[in-house]
Formats: sequence, structure tokens, C-alpha cells
Amino acid sequence: MSIWGKIIGGTAGFALGGPIGAIIGAMAGHSFDKRRQGSKSNFYDSSNINNQNAFALGIIILSAKLAKADGVVTKDEINAFKEKFRIPQNEMKLVGKIFNEAKKSAYGFESCAKQIKVMFSNNRIVLEELLNNLFYIAEADGKISKSELDFLKTVSLIFEFDQKTFERILESRQKIENMDPYKVLGVNREDSDDDIRKAWINLTKSHHPDQLVAKGLPPEFIDQANKEMSSINAAYDKIQKMRT
Repeated sequence: MSIWGKIIGGTAGFALGGPIGAIIGAMAGHSFDKRRQGSKSNFYDSSNINNQNAFALGIIILSAKLAKADGVVTKDEINAFKEKFRIPQNEMKLVGKIFNEAKKSAYGFESCAKQIKVMFSNNRIVLEELLNNLFYIAEADGKISKSELDFLKTVSLIFEFDQKTFERILESRQKIENMDPYKVLGVNREDSDDDIRKAWINLTKSHHPDQLVAKGLPPEFIDQANKEMSSINAAYDKIQKMRT
């Protein structure tokens, strides 16, 4: 069963509080007690949901909120979501229900992002991959609008990433010939060769697909991780050539 089927099948559960619990409960037709939503303990309770389910739910909900960021939900954005994340045809309708419920929910994306941050409070690399995948959705219609970029910056701040980390993720999305390799590696132009090599090694270790799956990244999202790895390696090669 795919990660989508596991969520839809109920293994994510409905005991999860906060805005995400409300969105899932509303999608499934369950009543949702507002007193439960306001409970801090319930907001933080993610004991019934594993990392892969939490990641997939985070992608669905924040992608829906992102698609609304510029005021227009385009077919390209919806198709990119469906195709990129390998949603089986038999699960497409129900995943779409979660997406649509999140899109129309009164809960803002900030509150959803804060809850996701809590779920992955000790797993920053997976939060980075979630943000990386949101960039993919924003790019689906050919460009990232100002409102979409503001959305992504706000999510990055909620996830407690500094400016250099945000710029590294953003720059890694560029074509190899256009990207600033120093930004992709998160280093400065005046850094030594040894320091740049250390940064490259650390990034390749932390972003290796096997490492990401072990930390909770669903296999359906590995393609974007592989592209990020390619950008990291290309940036290091580019710097080496520039310095010879």
C-alpha cells in the first residue's frame, strides 16, 4: 500500500488535534470538538501518526494552502501535485478530498506549518525536504509568484531555518548553468577549499536518499531528494572548476 493509502485507510488516525486533525476530521465527515482543538496536549499529540504519514499529510495540506497563495489554483499546480507525488488512480479521489478540505479550511497555513514543525521538532532535514517539495508545487505553473515566495519564506521561518538555509534550498532549484554554487552549498566565496569540501560532505550525507527514508521521508518523495543531491554535487564540481 502506498503512503496515500495508509493515510486514507485510517492509520493516521483522528486523535491528532490542532488544525491538521480538524482538516482530516472534516474531510472524513467526523465532528470535531473545538475544545479538543484548543487543548495544547492534543495539539502536540502525534503519538498515533508515524513520520511518513505526517510528512504526506503536511505536503497535502501545505500544497493546498500554497496553491491558493496567489489567489488562483491552476490545473498545472493540481496536476503537478497528483503526478509528482505518485498518487495511484484508485486513491486520487480521496487524496483530492483532503486537498480540497485543506484549501477551503479556515485554518491558515501558518497554524498548519507550526503543527508540522512540532511533529518534526527533532528532524530538521525532513522539514527541509518538505519545503523543497513545496518549491516544486510553486514552480508547476512556470514561475514562482511573489505571493508564493512570501508563503515559502514564512514556512521557512516557522520551521526555524535561517536565511542562508532558505537561499540554499531556493538556489538548488535553479538550472546548473544559472545557479550560484556557493549558495547551493551554503558557503561563502572566501571560504577555504577544505571548508567548502566539508560543507559538501555534510550535505551529501544528510541529504542521501537512504538517510532521508530512514528519517521518515516516504519513498514517493525520493525523486526531489535525488534532484537536490544532483544540485549539491554539481555545485561542488562547479566551484572546483572555478578555483583551478
